[in-house]
Amino acid sequence: MHPTLTTRRILLSLGLAAALMSPFFAAQVAAQSADVPVIAAAADLKFAVTELAEAFKAETGKEVKLSFGSTGNFATQIREGAPFQVFMAADQKFIADLYSQGLTKDEGDLYAEGRIVLMVPHGSVLKADEAMDDLAAKLETGKITRFAIANPEHAPYGQRAEEALKHRGLWEKVQAHLVLGENVSQAAQFALSGNAEGGIIAYSLALAPEVRALGEFALIPHDWHEPLLQRMALLKNAGPVAEEFYVYLKTPEAREIMKTFGFVLPTEG
Repeated sequence: MHPTLTTRRILLSLGLAAALMSPFFAAQVAAQSADVPVIAAAADLKFAVTELAEAFKAETGKEVKLSFGSTGNFATQIREGAPFQVFMAADQKFIADLYSQGLTKDEGDLYAEGRIVLMVPHGSVLKADEAMDDLAAKLETGKITRFAIANPEHAPYGQRAEEALKHRGLWEKVQAHLVLGENVSQAAQFALSGNAEGGIIAYSLALAPEVRALGEFALIPHDWHEPLLQRMALLKNAGPVAEEFYVYLKTPEAREIMKTFGFVLPTEG
């Protein structure tokens, strides 16, 4: 099964986050345009934060540059001196660690609880069901060749995918078939490429119309894995535009955009 041209464009958009993740890509951009802050955002935020940045520019006339990737890799880059000004992490423990090391202005703010989904491309032998019963059956009959998740070593969404698969008793059976994305956006690219039967990706990516058009998904029960409490923080070198963008992210208007991509706070239900 070969992706159509439209599918290829969408998958290229998803994969762009990984392509822009060379360790000092954002540092180079920041050096070229010091008045335009670079925002390090977890890959699950690709569509949501892109829309937020456009809305922020429309409202204020000010720009931010976005770099999407693995939360764990971004944390490493920040420790190595990459001059990001805002960090939107997929797991709040990374913000806590950076704060303890004196690299953020404060403990930051919780901005969402993330969710994961089982996503399958159109035409796959695999069906998307929240209990992953069909995945279990297809693994037993040898009909799964490739199954995509983000790399659990540094991507929180990959860690939660591993936890959910372990909860369902499928981790050992699926390991030989795993293809690991550098981040959850790349995992979505792999899952929907037509070369895999499916994968576990971020709910926020699955809700994006561009991605939803490529397949079907089922929301995995939240109690199958540790909570994905996502926190953001201003970094120590944050300037006025970064601070203004950070404040904007907490406005009702920004919250409404986040909700359209499935990002809610625990208090919002």
